[in-house]
Amino acid sequence: MTVTAYRRIVLIDDNDDDNTFHSIMIRKAGFAGEIVVRENGEGGLEFLRGADLNIPTLVFLDINMPDMNGFAVAEASAPLLRDTRTVVIVMLTSSNSLYDRDRAGSLEVINGFLTKPLTVEMVLDLLRPDA
Repeated sequence: MTVTAYRRIVLIDDNDDDNTFHSIMIRKAGFAGEIVVRENGEGGLEFLRGADLNIPTLVFLDINMPDMNGFAVAEASAPLLRDTRTVVIVMLTSSNSLYDRDRAGSLEVINGFLTKPLTVEMVLDLLRPDA
């Protein structure tokens, strides 16, 4: 039984190994919906611009990516997401920097901050209907 309102999870991260591992953790947590992987910030933003934003979506966004980092993606996506409550963005990063946590917390479009690696328990916490 699926216990989530999300129908899609998007991984925006330039690390192939992390994307593979995180996809496995998401499936082990029982998520049966669509998993979309974009390997850079530009690709993630392009996906969001073309996606049906009415589909309940959880986005895991890495901070440290070349060319367009996660903060730039979040800032550029803010106008797209301003009038929707169906897309949730969570920073998922190797950074444990207080500066990065504070910056993420200051952006209205960011709904959480997690440090890699993603675990089944972390996914379950986010997939709970009351999360």
